[in-house]
Amino acid sequence: MKFHATTIIGLIHNGKAAMAGDGQVTLDDIVMKGTATKIRTMYDGQILAGFAGTAADALALFELFEKKIDECGGNLAKASVDLAKDWRTDKILHRLEALITVTDGTRIFLISGNGDVIEPDDGIVTIGSGGSYALAAARALILANPKLSAEKIARQALEIAADICVYTNNHITVETIK
Repeated sequence: MKFHATTIIGLIHNGKAAMAGDGQVTLDDIVMKGTATKIRTMYDGQILAGFAGTAADALALFELFEKKIDECGGNLAKASVDLAKDWRTDKILHRLEALITVTDGTRIFLISGNGDVIEPDDGIVTIGSGGSYALAAARALILANPKLSAEKIARQALEIAADICVYTNNHITVETIK
């Protein structure tokens, strides 16, 4: 049996960054919690980070990323690459089952234990079970109304994902920066 926490969307749009996460945590196919918080601010509110996957693993990664961002003086790209390198090469860290996304409002990355540090072309990162639905919804929302705020796009995209994905609920937390 595995605990999983899903779905996160992070985006940079019109000069602002937003990250939204649902509140659902599942144990296999059982909803164990509906009000989890999967997003946190770091580096004195200058960075947003969100996770999907096994909760304890993701929280360990948050702690490691916070150390990296401090060591790198707030340099998001360097901290992301350093975390990915450690995560991939360390025998214990390599077993962690989670994905994280981070943004400083200028850049946004998806970081994985496979060594991936991906900066999407369109400034939108989604992770977790409902990620594909949230990504499609966000892109459609931007096309339909490019003046929508990053916060509204993130919230509405996750609401749409929650209506489709059984592992995503509508207890949504949204954080913004810049």
